[in-house]
Amino acid sequence: MQDALRQEETGLAHQGRAGDARGAQRFTLLIRAAKLITAQGEFLCVIRDASEGGMSARIFHEVPQGREMLVELQNGDRHRATVVWQAEDRAGFQFASPADVARIIQSPSDFSKRPIRLNLSAAAEVHRCEHIDDVTITNISQQGASITCNTHYAIDQQVMMRIGRMHDAQAKVRWRDGRQVGLVFENTMQFGELARIARWLQRNN
Repeated sequence: MQDALRQEETGLAHQGRAGDARGAQRFTLLIRAAKLITAQGEFLCVIRDASEGGMSARIFHEVPQGREMLVELQNGDRHRATVVWQAEDRAGFQFASPADVARIIQSPSDFSKRPIRLNLSAAAEVHRCEHIDDVTITNISQQGASITCNTHYAIDQQVMMRIGRMHDAQAKVRWRDGRQVGLVFENTMQFGELARIARWLQRNN
């Protein structure tokens, strides 16, 4: 399956749903990346349509139904919501209060290329030459990760981060601050792949 986030946005289809019990007009969005902040961790989704009362989204695993969570958009906007239905890789969410649909569509931000970053705490390995360092991932995105470790890495040092049996990522050290180290991946991770890795990490750590 082609990664949904690599599709080009060609416009918005505006469709009123007269039979929709929620009553509000719904705007079909071709693509809006977001994350779900739950008591179990942070997970990725893709918003497909939204109204002031709720939204539906492409999901990559089951999410807790009937429990309140936060939907965070790529620009940092947050909406408190509850899952009201799930069907295979789709789920419907009801907002706790009316949302500004125009703002969701436009997603204004000073950081237009800002990647969605998942905050978590998970064990991983960093391989450098013949050495293997045990590290803790503190956040991860499609482009890189921040880790906590006891090793002093050089800026621009080439390493390989191994995330269990899920993924090996060639990376370069971008910054360091005490025990905190920032890595940038040589190859951007696909959105769906990151979603599955995040689920695995938060279930197995």
